[in-house]
Amino acid sequence: MDLPDFTIENQYWRGRKLIAGIDEAGRGSLAGPVVAAAVVLPPYNLFSKEINDSKKLRAAKRDELFDIIQNNAISIGIGIVDSSIIDKINILSATFLAMEIAISKLNTHPEIYLIDGNRFSKKSDNYITIIDGDSKSYSIASASIIAKVVRDRMMADTFHHIFPEYGFNEHFGYGTKYHFMKIDEYGPCLIHRTTFLRKYFARKNQIKIF
Repeated sequence: MDLPDFTIENQYWRGRKLIAGIDEAGRGSLAGPVVAAAVVLPPYNLFSKEINDSKKLRAAKRDELFDIIQNNAISIGIGIVDSSIIDKINILSATFLAMEIAISKLNTHPEIYLIDGNRFSKKSDNYITIIDGDSKSYSIASASIIAKVVRDRMMADTFHHIFPEYGFNEHFGYGTKYHFMKIDEYGPCLIHRTTFLRKYFARKNQIKIF
């Protein structure tokens, strides 16, 4: 299996440019925030051979790599946009906003931004979108791990304790059978994305007031 590497980054490091990899977690979740991470890594330093798209890693391995990335990164920025904003501006705009916030939190100023996906809110030669970037770029894969772990911990350590009946510590807000069962039982809570759930309740012919 091919792992993310520095093939993309090498095009820019030859010009001695700092690069930030950017990715998000929680875009498809029914509840909770969308979280983005921007990660600036030291050039040419493959500090772990296990860095990969966070979706391809076990939770324990993500936690392990989270600490390794934090210990090796030049800078890390986190952007969080909650469910109420997602409902107001839509998930795509909220994802872009989270990425912009993450970039603004960096304590350095990269010249190049490698962004997972096919488009971004900012139009510039400095912002480079890469489809499946978290499977190709070591920097983006590192950002995907940071974003995923930060979000999972928020869902499990914070929101699960506030709303324990939904099991956010198990599904992290995604649309599992168990999660839908709990939504049917209790209705949506304050961190559910009502714009995501309207279609679900419409299919069930249920009347819900949001």
